[in-house]
Amino acid sequence: MSDASARFACAAPPADHPFEDPRRALREVFGHEDFRGLQEQAVATLLAGRDALIVAPTGFGKSACYQVPALCRAGTAIVVSPLIALMADQVAQLREAGVAADMLNSSLPDEARRSVLQRLRSGRTRLLYVAPERLLMGGTLELLRSLEISLIAIDEAHCVSQWGHDFRPEYRRLSLLAEAFPGVPRIALTATADAQTRSDILEQLRLAEAEVLIGGFDRPNVRWSFAEKREPLRQLDRFLATRPRDSSGIVYVGSRKKADQTAERLAGMGYAAESYHAGLEPELRAARQARFLREEGRIVVATVAFGMGIDKPDVRWVVHLDLPRSLEAWYQEVGRAGRDGLPSETLTLFGPNDVSFARRMIEQSDAPEAVKRVERLKLERLVGVAEGTGCRRLAVLEYFGERAGAPAEPCGNCDACLEPQEEIDGTETARMALSAVYRTGQVFGAAHLVEVLRGTASEKVTRNGHDRLPVFGVGAGRSEAEWRSILRQLTSHGLLEVDLEGHGGLRLGPAERVRPVLRGEQAVSLRRPKADPIARGARAKPRAAAATAEMSGRDQALFEALKAKRRALAETAGVPPYVVFHDRTLVEMAQLRPGSRAAFAELPGVGRSKLDKYAEAFLEVIAAAD
Repeated sequence: MSDASARFACAAPPADHPFEDPRRALREVFGHEDFRGLQEQAVATLLAGRDALIVAPTGFGKSACYQVPALCRAGTAIVVSPLIALMADQVAQLREAGVAADMLNSSLPDEARRSVLQRLRSGRTRLLYVAPERLLMGGTLELLRSLEISLIAIDEAHCVSQWGHDFRPEYRRLSLLAEAFPGVPRIALTATADAQTRSDILEQLRLAEAEVLIGGFDRPNVRWSFAEKREPLRQLDRFLATRPRDSSGIVYVGSRKKADQTAERLAGMGYAAESYHAGLEPELRAARQARFLREEGRIVVATVAFGMGIDKPDVRWVVHLDLPRSLEAWYQEVGRAGRDGLPSETLTLFGPNDVSFARRMIEQSDAPEAVKRVERLKLERLVGVAEGTGCRRLAVLEYFGERAGAPAEPCGNCDACLEPQEEIDGTETARMALSAVYRTGQVFGAAHLVEVLRGTASEKVTRNGHDRLPVFGVGAGRSEAEWRSILRQLTSHGLLEVDLEGHGGLRLGPAERVRPVLRGEQAVSLRRPKADPIARGARAKPRAAAATAEMSGRDQALFEALKAKRRALAETAGVPPYVVFHDRTLVEMAQLRPGSRAAFAELPGVGRSKLDKYAEAFLEVIAAAD
């Protein structure tokens, strides 16, 4: 039996009577004084018996939108989730808070599954987390229809849409829930869905009358940075050199092989790093994910197989060594950073090979042309954010529809705001580069093209007769680094393509894009190349260098002692440390130093159950420090 299965083989805590006041449930169970953003509106919608669609980012607290109503309505709430690891984590956190929660999926051994079904039949389960495949089995559906169901929550709802970035055909069958549970309010939740995906979710899940609530995409505690991919492993080294060794992070890469190689390299440098991808045995994947969740200072090098279901709140940084295929996928992955609201940082590297590879994968897929067209547009929007010169935050908020009618207020916490880039008219420069690619035969790489443009009569240039071309030396006034940046930007704009099936040479993009530029009929905007932002970051104090940067030395010492106590309690309980308390609660604890049970109860994240379980242990640590 796995650790996760063993944890859920025991009896769940007994269910309390429904709360009459949702704010009281929020305070007594979860230890929070007030709702955030759209949470209160979502809770009110479900309590009124109406359906809802919530689109809000990772870390917003979407789970409260259905967990609080589940505690206020009679019966059992059904929570549909495609991710076993996320189910286990949510159930563990709810049980620590004193809530009767269970999960039902393929990971449970027979004895544990029978215990869950027994608790369901007796009405003792307040929230049931279930995989879509398990829910739609005849026996499960028949059992649940015989029970009093308070509400139905469909998590990761973008999986139902073919326009979403993680389409799962089995989610389409969830439309049956409208007929199977008439009159039961349903709520669909997702962190990433543009207007087209939202419309498809509502149609596929038969939520025509649902209240659509969108918001919270601004993550002011997370710094977003993009950088041109030059030497990605060295860029990663420089990024990590400015972060403390005890900070947890995720490195996203585009292939399983690259995940293994990068993790092995980091481990050889002394980092607690492991790879994670679909090519590993399920037991090994589960063990590595468990270590990442339970231990501090661990690094996971992952493919998109690690994109969802990671509820760890203290991920301090996320790095993309390869560009994802859509802004939704990128946002989902960088959203793993700073879920606890403390300063965190992300870095996304991008280069022409990334863009060309993503475009080729779209074109070679078996998807219908309508889907390919949407995927091309989604990729272009991500490339536009990466190549843009304006505030990253404003671009992302606009994409997700959160800037309507709002004034433009740059965030001041992204690379574009911290070191603004100058946008220049690059039309003539682009024509020079495109002409050089065309006249040299559309087979040579960037290094050769830069030599031609700068007028460098190398052996290869003269051997091919390229020193006699009209474009030889037309760009002598620009440096090698500038021309390389220009070629990368033109590739990102789709004016150039990388021949990935050949030797990586550059060729002209589609004629309908290139011809107007060469004829002077269309202007091209470029950004002036800038210094390596990773090198700049090594000189500047990173926002994410420490979650407790603003604490005094005295408070910092207590914070470390509290973390040690949390670690010991978590090991005894068999849960990740953050299930006991988030870092944010420990920071407040170290700074406020409560001296009584009543004062301890006022800390954020301290509900009734955790007050009873942990107050004495932590108060002893605080008293010893004073």
